[in-house]
Amino acid sequence: MTETTPPRPTVAVIGGGYAGFKAAKALDDIADVTLVDPSDSFLHNVASWRALVEPEWVDRIFLPYDRLLHRGRFVQDRAVAVDGREVTLASGARLEPDYLILATGSSYPFPAKSDETRTTVAQARFRDAHQELRSAKRVLLVGAGPAGLELAGEIKSAFPDKHVTLVDAGPDILPGRFDQALRDELRAQLDKLGIELKLGSALDELPDVPPATAGPVSVTTASGERIDADIWYRCFGVTVRTDYLRGALADVRDDRGYVRVDDQLRVVGQDRVFAIGDVSTADVKMAGMASGQAELVAGNLRTLITGEGQTTAYVAPGPMILVPLGPDGGAGMLPWIEGVAGPEAASEIKGRGMLVDTYSAQFDAPPASERA
Repeated sequence: MTETTPPRPTVAVIGGGYAGFKAAKALDDIADVTLVDPSDSFLHNVASWRALVEPEWVDRIFLPYDRLLHRGRFVQDRAVAVDGREVTLASGARLEPDYLILATGSSYPFPAKSDETRTTVAQARFRDAHQELRSAKRVLLVGAGPAGLELAGEIKSAFPDKHVTLVDAGPDILPGRFDQALRDELRAQLDKLGIELKLGSALDELPDVPPATAGPVSVTTASGERIDADIWYRCFGVTVRTDYLRGALADVRDDRGYVRVDDQLRVVGQDRVFAIGDVSTADVKMAGMASGQAELVAGNLRTLITGEGQTTAYVAPGPMILVPLGPDGGAGMLPWIEGVAGPEAASEIKGRGMLVDTYSAQFDAPPASERA
């Protein structure tokens, strides 16, 4: 008699963002992986603002999913109902994996993220948005979190003559659990770039003109100040994507829509369903955190599949952020740098290359310099 090789366990990863694609790739050698995402390419949206101001970057930030897995498969489709045992896709296809990883992420206003499912259409929209920006002399950014700060820095670095106004209802930039020294450093750099800050007074209402579209913009703050611009960008408004949960998973979300998980990132009440990245309650919503969660879940699943080693718990790394202000500026808080990481570190680690080559390598894509 000949011995038969036992079938490899099946893993479905729903969502191909920073968490999902990394988990799928890490398990490709040990399981039959199916990665499901509505788009045909991964959008490296860390560099979206750079692509807006420098359109030669547009081709670099879209990485086709068909280059990611060597044994598993990619399915371009959308999950419409997931109950923990079965995944129903928009096409009508159904998956019944041994293990399920929820990594559907979140939506965010364009051009930070894109909801286009075809790469060619998404790229054309980025190029059109660049032309809209080029035609504007005065730019209004609403929201002084990381996205608003990065976009302000990108625009002023690429177009020094444009007038950029950054508005937020909060009393300071960069809300969250960060040292005030970081805010002070970023504000000093924003001031040097000539970016106007208007903080501590909300807008009466958002502009009538669609964001990222050239047109006369006029808004009034709660304090009565009028602000005029030629284009505006919405730099706030994350919407978590968990509306497909059904059955046993219908009640696992908290009041904000995030999926509640245990210390191993398993969905509460489930043994073989995990949630990572923006959909999970585990940590702050950043690409770096999502990647760390993907590594942990993939490692734990490898342990469960092989029976070797021990599973480990996820430990949030604490406050960590890097906010580039164009290719040569920015600041952050990093665990291996004491105090505030300044513009030199921000540029070297992220600002100059925007981590494009790091992610391209995951998809077996050539370096960005060869795809310019």
